[in-house]
Amino acid sequence: MWSAIRWLVLRLAAVRWLFKLGGLAFFIPIVMLLKAIGLPVLMVLSIVAIPVIILLFLFGLPIFLVLMAGGAIMGLLSLVVTIGIAALKIGIFVVLPIWLTFKLFSWIFRRGKGGGSAGDTTSAPPPVSDPPAPQGDPLDGVDPA
Repeated sequence: MWSAIRWLVLRLAAVRWLFKLGGLAFFIPIVMLLKAIGLPVLMVLSIVAIPVIILLFLFGLPIFLVLMAGGAIMGLLSLVVTIGIAALKIGIFVVLPIWLTFKLFSWIFRRGKGGGSAGDTTSAPPPVSDPPAPQGDPLDGVDPA
């Protein structure tokens, strides 16, 4: 009897454990996305930091200090990349649509400088010019007597 109860408890525990692992399956797409983005960024950072680490080894610094300096440099570079990506996101998703909207409206509603169509009735009429000034002597042909 005790063995049957023990078997049932272990079976239920195993099933609950499998459901817990199944709950972690929701994180798989996030992990794949981070893997796709994070590994190239890590490769770029390591390509930049490896020559610095080699130079520090050549100067004869202790390995602990070299690894600390290399980690600090990679950390600073990852900070710069993170801030750059955040600025790029703001630029693409905030500044670019505002700029494109401004350009579109200025292109649609522009006046003068050849803008608008030939039948555009909203443009200002051409300026009225004064009649030409008389040429010659103003008393020409007038009898002075």
